[in-house]
Amino acid sequence: GTAYARRRARARCCAAATRPRGAVEAAKAELLQSLQGLERGAAASEEQAAEVDRLAAAVEALNPTRDPLASPLLNGQWELIYTTSASILGLSKPKVLRPWGAIKQALDTQTLRAENLEGAPLFNAVRAKLTPRGEDDIVDVKFDTFRLLNSLKVQAPERARGWLKITFLDEQMRVCRGDKGNLFVLTMVDRDYSLPAEGW
Repeated sequence: GTAYARRRARARCCAAATRPRGAVEAAKAELLQSLQGLERGAAASEEQAAEVDRLAAAVEALNPTRDPLASPLLNGQWELIYTTSASILGLSKPKVLRPWGAIKQALDTQTLRAENLEGAPLFNAVRAKLTPRGEDDIVDVKFDTFRLLNSLKVQAPERARGWLKITFLDEQMRVCRGDKGNLFVLTMVDRDYSLPAEGW
């Protein structure tokens, strides 16, 4: 019941508070080191991907933020540094059309909006509406507008939706797991970035 939920929340809070910061930083450093040369995951072998997943799980176990979806630490612009998502990495495309510029994501917890920006060569982008489920740090994601080749706007189809579970969050790093089983590791690049007004 409600009392159990309160006890569970207090336990999670206390556990997070007692984790030594040094252990968190060491686990993050080991994860970041494992990503060197993997081209955001596009160049990762099965063995390397498994090792990254293991190290990500070690970081997730030390998550210092009890309620990530309510935390102001989510706000700002993040850069994707690793993912297992073949679609984001463009693995089905010819190499010349795969994103080699930065892939960034901006979040605004006040408006519950997200914006994904893909760098060179295509400069595609997408806007999404976020809906927290209120359980297990999961947020539903409904994409609403795509921008192709930095200019052409297309309404997203109704099926363009999914969910994310935020499994680690601090001032510099965010780790998420997606509904298709994909892993995402992002680092903060601009804490003061704010999403532009509706419409590009």
